[in-house]
Formats: sequence, structure tokens, C-alpha cells
Amino acid sequence: MKKTVLNQAHRDLKARMVPFGDWDMPVNYGSQIEEHHAVRKDAGMFDVSHMQAVDLTGDRVRDLLRYLLANDVAKLKDPGKALYSCMLNERGGVIDDLIVYYMREDWFRLVVNAGTAEKDIQWLKQHAPDYAVSVRVRNDLAMIAVQGPNAREKAIPAIEEFAGAELSAEAAVLKPFNAAGGDSWFVGRTGYTGEDGFEVLMPQEQAEAFWNALNAAGVRPCGLGARDTLRLEAGMNLYGSDMDEETLPLEAGLGWTLAFEPQDRDFVGRKALEARKAEGHLRKFTGLILEGRGVLRDHQKLYEDDTEVGEITSGGFSPTLEKAIAFARIHADAGENLRVDIRGKKLPVKRVKLPFARAGKAVNIPQ
Repeated sequence: MKKTVLNQAHRDLKARMVPFGDWDMPVNYGSQIEEHHAVRKDAGMFDVSHMQAVDLTGDRVRDLLRYLLANDVAKLKDPGKALYSCMLNERGGVIDDLIVYYMREDWFRLVVNAGTAEKDIQWLKQHAPDYAVSVRVRNDLAMIAVQGPNAREKAIPAIEEFAGAELSAEAAVLKPFNAAGGDSWFVGRTGYTGEDGFEVLMPQEQAEAFWNALNAAGVRPCGLGARDTLRLEAGMNLYGSDMDEETLPLEAGLGWTLAFEPQDRDFVGRKALEARKAEGHLRKFTGLILEGRGVLRDHQKLYEDDTEVGEITSGGFSPTLEKAIAFARIHADAGENLRVDIRGKKLPVKRVKLPFARAGKAVNIPQ
């Protein structure tokens, strides 16, 4: 099992450790529900050092990323500006979803998912030579996400202590989906919870002291369990559950990340996506709320009358709504009166728009 640089810090805090892919990671530090509420109401922190930062440099790095990413990095003009995108295969399936940061014209930084990092890097290295771009895998950096309505206020003093007054001052005025910093210390106003906050990259040797400083400032350590319920409430996809190499972004609620304009920009997977759009009958990606008691889980089948019309891709209990919620992929012509098969019983579910919750409050929830 791989271990992040914070592994012992988690154990010192009595975390329950579990295998997550190839990594030994904390699932909770006692109460997953309390950790979830801490992020919605105050501030929590997550060790996300298993995720991988990759720096791409070269005079044609923008051209490379305009070809490899389905969203268009031509939108990135100001240093530190971030963009969410899928990286597709030729069939239009999702290799990974990631965030790309514009550092300067010859330097872009990617942050990719832990479970896909190896194939992502291989894919980047396969195409980079055609554009004379260098690929630097940043195994020297750790990453901590600080999330919640009070996260930025509590994190700023620690950033100043460890990274200096200049970076903390820049971090304090960052707009959402922007970042500040440089090669080592780097602060992005991004996250995976539906709350405000930072994702902070730092040298590995400083990560434990920074983590402890945040803990001392009242930022609650949170594990993978709360991270999953938070992202589910926030309507944020999980790679491997909600999309994968066989799933089109068009059928995963990610059509908004596809930049088909300008029409003369070719990108990997574009032809396959345009062909499927022309065919029509694309499956829909939707939110569900269980109307009775029970638990919604991945891969449960959905029915309209006696006809199977789709399945749940991610499901669980929402601490904010105090209901079972899920994402589902359903047939294009599926209606509103759906039922889910839970252990042989077909229970009614309500279709809703995503997200379920943002900024500490439930949204789009029918009365």
C-alpha cells in the first residue's frame, strides 16, 4: 500500500485507515457525520496528497492541452486561472477529469486523480514529444484541502507562517477557481465539497507541520467518508463510478465541460462525441432522492413500471438533507415516475436537479 507523507499524522489522530485504490487512507477520525457537518458549517481538512500534480512546460504547451483536453485552455489568460476538464480517448470516453492551472505561457499545472495518475502520465508522455513539451511529475509535493465557510479565514494564518506573507496576502483575495503561488507552495481556491476553501500544494517535508497548524487553528480532520458524502451532495462526479473510459461526458452530466467552439479546434474524442450527438438518444444524468426509508447504493437498478430504464452510479445518505440521495444514468425517454430495486423491493424515487446542497444549504429539493 502506498502511504502519503501524512500517514503517521492520521494514525496519531486515531483515524480509521482503509485501502483506497493502492493507498492507505483515513476514512474517518471517529464520526463521519460530524466531519461532514464541520465542512458544511465551519472548516474541515482532507489529506489529498494521493492526488497527482503534473507540470507541463514548453513553448507549445497550450497547443498540446488544446488537443488533449475537451474543455479549451484558450480560456485561460490570467496567471493562476483554473479550468475543469475531461481528458478523453478517441471513443469519447473519459480517461480522467482534472483541473488545469495556467501558470505562464510556457507552464501549465495539472492535478489529476489518484486512481488514474499512472495512465494519465503515460497518455501525457505519449503526446508531449509531438509538441516539444516536458512532463514533470511532482512527487515532491503534498496536498491538503481546507474546506468550509470558515476555511479560508482559518487557513490564511498557517499559509503566512509556512509560505510567507506575500502568498497569504494573495490567497486572501483569490477569486473562486483561481490560484496563487509557484513551483512549491501553491494555493488554489478550489475544492470537491460544494463549500468555499483552498487546495494547498506544498513541499512534502512541510506537510505534517502545516496539517498540525491547521488542526490547532480549529480545522477538523476529515476522511474519505465525509469527502464522498460532501461531493455527492454538491453534485460532483467521482471517476470510476459516474464516468469512465466507456462513458461519454454527454451521459455523465458533463456536457458543460465540452468546448465545441471554435469549430476548427480538434481535440481527442471530438469526432466520436459529435457522431453520438447527431445520433441522439443520449442517456440522461440525474439526481434522485429516495421517497421512503432505505439506502441508495451504486449499481442499483431503476425501473419505470416494469421496464428497467437505468441504474444508480453513486448513492448514499445525505447528512444535510437527512435522506438517501444518488446520481443515476437513465434512458433518454425515461419519465419522472421511477422506482429503485432495493433487495427485491421497488421503492419510489424523486428525480431532482443537481446539486443537492451547496454553501451549507439544501437546494433544488422538492417540498
